[in-house]
Amino acid sequence: MTKTKIILFALFLSAQILACAQKKGQGNNLPKPLPQQLAWQNDELGVVFHYDLHVFDNKKYAQHRNRITPITDYNIFNPEKLDTDQWVRSAKAMGAKFAILTVTHETGFALYQSDVNPYCLKAVKWRDGKADIAKDFVESCRKYGVKPGFYIGIRWNSFYGIHNFQTQGDKAFSKNRQKHYNSVVERMVTELCTRYGDLYEIWFDGGAYGPEQGGPDVYPIIRKLQPDCLFYHNLQVADARWGGSESGTVPYPCWSTFPHPAWRPYETRSDNYRLIKHGTADGKYWMPAMSDAPLRGYKGRHEWFWEPGDEEHVYPVKDLMKMYVRSTGRNSTLILGLTPDPDGLIPEVDAKRLAETGDAIRKNFGEAIAKTEGEGKTLYLKLNKPTTANCLVIKEDIAQGQRVREYKIEARVNGRWKTIGEGSSIGNKRIHGFDNVTADRFRIRFPEYAATPIISEFSAFNVEDYLRDLAKPETATAKK
Repeated sequence: MTKTKIILFALFLSAQILACAQKKGQGNNLPKPLPQQLAWQNDELGVVFHYDLHVFDNKKYAQHRNRITPITDYNIFNPEKLDTDQWVRSAKAMGAKFAILTVTHETGFALYQSDVNPYCLKAVKWRDGKADIAKDFVESCRKYGVKPGFYIGIRWNSFYGIHNFQTQGDKAFSKNRQKHYNSVVERMVTELCTRYGDLYEIWFDGGAYGPEQGGPDVYPIIRKLQPDCLFYHNLQVADARWGGSESGTVPYPCWSTFPHPAWRPYETRSDNYRLIKHGTADGKYWMPAMSDAPLRGYKGRHEWFWEPGDEEHVYPVKDLMKMYVRSTGRNSTLILGLTPDPDGLIPEVDAKRLAETGDAIRKNFGEAIAKTEGEGKTLYLKLNKPTTANCLVIKEDIAQGQRVREYKIEARVNGRWKTIGEGSSIGNKRIHGFDNVTADRFRIRFPEYAATPIISEFSAFNVEDYLRDLAKPETATAKK
């Protein structure tokens, strides 16, 4: 080999090595999820159990009243048939991968044996004041392979007279009571973080005011004692964001990234919560969206807690499947609100509806016609023979960041390619519906991306017509 050829070969080899290194390094500057965020998105479906004293007062729940008016007779709490195994089995029948318990809500009553909050299960006659529902709940979750978490309500507390995180008044008594409340909250959080093993998520509804706002300093406690849990959330940090409604859905597109490290200071009703609903494609912080809704929210009701005579307001299966398609299928995690009754059980009609919904999910999305994965500008899905499909499921490997900015999907029909849809955000999962088409191949192209697309699943389904229509894009491709 001549000297010139050696030099040319060396230059060629160097160029190839550089190209490979550049390709490998693509996306290094993109935001990426923490392990707990990745798990939360991959799990995609969970529940939150709401249980509090007013379930037992045989009245319609009035949040504006209950959050400021203490229930003095706490011995009305008497769930004689309480069975947390039944709760968790009901959730798992739907397909829930995680479950969250409201260990305290707006009355301030705690569903465990607190040594710092006297307004707890120690104070009631039920089970001689020795019950610990938080403990039972966590044990049931682990028994059935569901990941447990806690909702800790500190924004309102009728027992301590806390309204929107704060005591009322500016006199010395109010200031001292605020200090006492902050101390109680911090010690309760410590109890909950140290008694029940690893927790999947800790949820502070409405955020958690910190010392900067005169509130308790809970974030350092959680990061020290439960470093691997999903933290939701305070005014400085959020591992996830609210999706902007309690409809169980998010609008499209919904990006996993956000321009700020916390979402609460940026929720603006004036633009219908647009920023927190959509996120931004070029956001600096990984902060995926949550879609939440109560199971008992049908026909104009919206009840997170059990009420007498409320069975007709349990959502039908088709409405729950709409939530599933327009939350998980739009890159959001769905959390459905469940509520045990005064006996301590998930009501029969609720449990039946959860099982029916799980059946519908498995029937329609349990087994794909065909499935593949890969990376690059174009990905092909080959079917064994011409087959009718009306829905594609696309997933990015979000551990490497959300890379796709635009996609186009096509079907090969009688040897010719036909465009059947387009979109922008994919993220953890995109469920894209289209009119029934009989094809032997599908392909997805990525005209725009932040780094080489890495697709962990590209699969075809033939779902029921109503689901196909729910999964169709509502508008043309939107970018943010």
